[in-house]
Amino acid sequence: MYAIVEVGGKQYKVEKDQLIKVELIKAEIGETVDLKVVMISDNGKVFVANDVNKSKVKAEVVFNGKGPKLNIFTYKAKKNIRKRQGHRQPYTQLKIVEIKK
Repeated sequence: MYAIVEVGGKQYKVEKDQLIKVELIKAEIGETVDLKVVMISDNGKVFVANDVNKSKVKAEVVFNGKGPKLNIFTYKAKKNIRKRQGHRQPYTQLKIVEIKK
């Protein structure tokens, strides 16, 4: 059994006990969060739209952190204008606890 869930404007295919990295969620480590279900597949049977209104995917927050550093460098040729900037995208790591139909 697997489910397609939506978190932070992106969709993820998840199964029980899977770890996923998603956009930062304002939740503490150890908290349980409910994820929005888009689709569920159970042994070849697919449930969408009205069939998944009562469905739930529960996930536990494992870790909140930052991704690898990205270096952004912009310049204008022949003008001696240079700008260096760095960015680390925050993320939340979730462990899927249960999928309910």
